[in-house]
Formats: sequence, C-alpha cells, structure tokens
Amino acid sequence: MSKQTIGFVGIGRMGSPMAARLLDAGHELVVHDVQREATAPLAARGATVASSPAEVASSAGIVLTSLPTPDIAKAVALGPDGIIAGNRARVMVDLSTTGPGAARQIAEGLRSKNITLVDSPVSGGIKGAVNGTLAVMVSCPKQTYEMVEPILKTFGRLFFAGEAPGVAQTAKLANNLMAAAAIVITSEAVAMGVKGGVNAKVLIDIINASTGRNSASQDKFPRAVLPGTFDFGFTTGLSYKDVRLCVDEAEAMGVPMVCGAVVRQMLAITNAKYGPTSDFTSIARVVEEWAGVEMRG
Repeated sequence: MSKQTIGFVGIGRMGSPMAARLLDAGHELVVHDVQREATAPLAARGATVASSPAEVASSAGIVLTSLPTPDIAKAVALGPDGIIAGNRARVMVDLSTTGPGAARQIAEGLRSKNITLVDSPVSGGIKGAVNGTLAVMVSCPKQTYEMVEPILKTFGRLFFAGEAPGVAQTAKLANNLMAAAAIVITSEAVAMGVKGGVNAKVLIDIINASTGRNSASQDKFPRAVLPGTFDFGFTTGLSYKDVRLCVDEAEAMGVPMVCGAVVRQMLAITNAKYGPTSDFTSIARVVEEWAGVEMRG
C-alpha cells in the first residue's frame, strides 16, 4: 500500500485506535477533534493537529471521520468549517453509525463540491479497532472503493455492501439491533435460571454449548455481566441511538419491528436509569433489579 497523507476527524474511543493503526502503517496523518487533548497521543507520534475539519480537508485528499451522532456527522461534513469547506479533499470516509438517511444527506451535500462519500460503519468494538479485526461495511461507487480499500483494510475485514449511500448503514443498524437484542433476551433467560436455582456461570456454559448461544452469552456475559463490572466498552447512549435509528428506518421502509421496538424500550429504560455513559450491558442490571436476582459467576 502506497503511503499518503490522510485526514482523520473524531479521535474518540474508536477513532483513536483506528488513527493509530494508520500511523503504524506509515501514513502521514492530519487530525482534528473538538477535545484537542484527545489528539495529543497522535501528535506525539508525528500527526499534525488541525483546528477544524475544513483545515483537515485542505491538507488531505481522503478524510476519515469517526463521530458519535448523525447530527455531528452532518455538521462535520457540511458545516461552515466542515469538510465541504476544504480545498483538497475529494473523498470522505465516514466510519460512524449515522443511519442511511443521514448518509444520503451527507452524500448529496458533498456532491456539490465534487467530494464522494464512502459510507463505512464498523463493528467489533474498541478491541477490534485496536487489533485491526473490525468488520468494515462499505457502500460507495466501485471506483472509489478501489481507491480506499487499501486504507480500510488497515482496520479489518471489508464487506462491500453496494454503491448507493446508506446501504452500509442499513447493514450496520441490523447488526447493532441484534447485538442489543441478544443482551436483552440473555438477561431474561439467565435471570430466570438464577431465580430457579441454576448458577449463572453454569447456565451460560450450558447455553454456549447449546442452541441458545449468541454474542451476549459468548462474550458480553463472561466479560462484563458475570463479573459484575458492566464495562464491555460500548455505551448505552450509543446503543440506544443505533436501535432507535434502526427501528425508525425499518418502519419507514414498511418492515415490522416488533422485537426491535421492545429492545428500543429496554434501552430507553437503561438509558434513563443508568445514563447514556453507562455500558450497554447495564441492560442486565435492569433485569436483575426487576427479577430480584444477581447474575454473577
């Protein structure tokens, strides 16, 4: 892969390790975050710190973004000091989870300045970002995909979802709905087991050797629920945002979301009770309180 200058906006919990991997690969990096201190570790490794997304987009032909909400993503892309105001960028790769509607708006807005959006949400959490094992979903024109493919391979395994903006977002929302749903149903099942006299760890082991196994039973419960740490690494607020987006998009398409609506409600309750910065495995804490049990190994 040829080395080049790449822009990166949004040096948060996911953006920081992804940007670090680009430095590891030998690229020059121009970075920006509203919290300037977040860029300090990258600056110490030689990255240039810019004062705005527009400055990043005047320094690099390809700008990557990793941002928490659709509104922030739209502002970074299309705002007065946004990527659209730069004079060099021709491609914006959005690694955020914004939903297909926002992706289409961003793509349309950037088109007026001859900038192409690569809609590229990622899945796999902070651990995947650090290790370069993320699932990277991509939708963009095929010619642009061939341009950014070597860069995105730095982060993990690529899945080309289609050429229209928003297609990759649809795939990501489907995944994140199922990830949250797995926590909800596993919490209910394990709470019932514990109340019925089964040790929580033994029940998780049984589930994982049986047909009920899922991402929550295999990973999230052993790491964050059974120890009582509730620190898997993804916030309730972001999970709630993703599931709301998913259910709203599905309903707009005419796809029923009966289970999805329940998952959204469980996240709404968890968000209200424990706050948006709590870990989304705190869904299990809500079920524990309702059931009057603790699910511990």
